[in-house]
Amino acid sequence: MNLLLDTCAVLYLSADDKRVKDSTREEVASAERMFVSAVTAAELACLQQRNRIELSDHWKPWFRKAVEVNGWEVFPVDWDVMEEAYSLPGDFHADPADRMIVATARFYRCPVLTTDSKILRYPHVDACW
Repeated sequence: MNLLLDTCAVLYLSADDKRVKDSTREEVASAERMFVSAVTAAELACLQQRNRIELSDHWKPWFRKAVEVNGWEVFPVDWDVMEEAYSLPGDFHADPADRMIVATARFYRCPVLTTDSKILRYPHVDACW
């Protein structure tokens, strides 16, 4: 199975955070391929700029290193993803980054690994933690 990491999953997995449950670690270990959305770079930039996260380096080299070290692949935010992000079925919140991550998961047909309760409760995407 392939997995798409939400921004929180990128942060927690990169830091070997205690919030990563054993079952989540098993999901990660058994994943065939792991992906991140290009929008995660934007989220990291905004979070670091607003002092909401502390990274060991500027967000850009930090993210590039995390992608390289972990062997993650980056899904682009392209026209198809943008169309899906603003055509999501049902009721979903307005956060643009979350919309793009969910749209990416739906478009590429892979579950989202996330701690975000809104994504976990959204019935139109497979999500786990």
